[in-house]
Amino acid sequence: MFNKFRKLGISFLAVGLFALLSAGVASAQVTLEDIKERGFVRVATANEIPYGYVDAGGNAMGAGPEVARAVLKRMGIEDIQWVVTSFSSLIPGLKANRFDMAAAEQAILPPRCKQVDYATVPNSSYGEGLLVKAGNPKDIHSHRDFAKREDLKVAIMAGADQLEMLQEIDVPQSQMVMIQTNADAISTVATGRADAYAATGLTAANLAKKSDKVELADPFVDPVIDGKEIRSWGSFTFNKGSDDFRLAFSKELKKFKKTDEWRNILEKNGFTPADIEGSFKHTTKELCSGEGI
Repeated sequence: MFNKFRKLGISFLAVGLFALLSAGVASAQVTLEDIKERGFVRVATANEIPYGYVDAGGNAMGAGPEVARAVLKRMGIEDIQWVVTSFSSLIPGLKANRFDMAAAEQAILPPRCKQVDYATVPNSSYGEGLLVKAGNPKDIHSHRDFAKREDLKVAIMAGADQLEMLQEIDVPQSQMVMIQTNADAISTVATGRADAYAATGLTAANLAKKSDKVELADPFVDPVIDGKEIRSWGSFTFNKGSDDFRLAFSKELKKFKKTDEWRNILEKNGFTPADIEGSFKHTTKELCSGEGI
């Protein structure tokens, strides 16, 4: 199996624990010239449909990888070594120089902006959702339900921004259940270890399709913090100091976002017209500073 994926240019690396231990290593900058001289670029993604994942045929798919592949091709880079890792290892892996960029639609958040650099514009926008047990026996319809009811527990994925959302609305840490991957969410909710899984709406909807033991919380009320409905903007992340490569990629990304090909990639991965148009609402600079958000 490994040799098959290797021939396809897919590199599966166990970067989780090692990357976390290596997070203190100084990140190495990379330029576009470096990558072209090397002959390939290392791009990481997490197995999270529809943002970035590897399908049964060994192909890197989803909004992040598919857009990255198209943009890199426009830059004259076609040899991509894909690194599949856990979501929580993406930033440590970048900081440890285990890959040159990440294509996982990570939400642009000020704390993350201090650790890594994003492309200058978002690639996508998306809202929130909750995965609950079939029939929704606990009658859960919003994140605030967990702050109001001490009997409820909510699962979140390690490294995901749902942690900050729940903290902002005063959900106690004692009511949170940490899981390592989205794949763990179905069993966590179905067995009652947690009463719901907090994730983006797209992630929750995809998980609900995989088992009749769980479903989407419907109706669902998006979390509101400081009077504003929560929406995330995802983009590509780079090592600090790799501005030459990052800005060159960003320049082509801006152009690509004007094409039908870009829009079609997002549409086929389940992004709604509102999600697509919403990606143009803010720049990365605004999102990193929190201006107007």
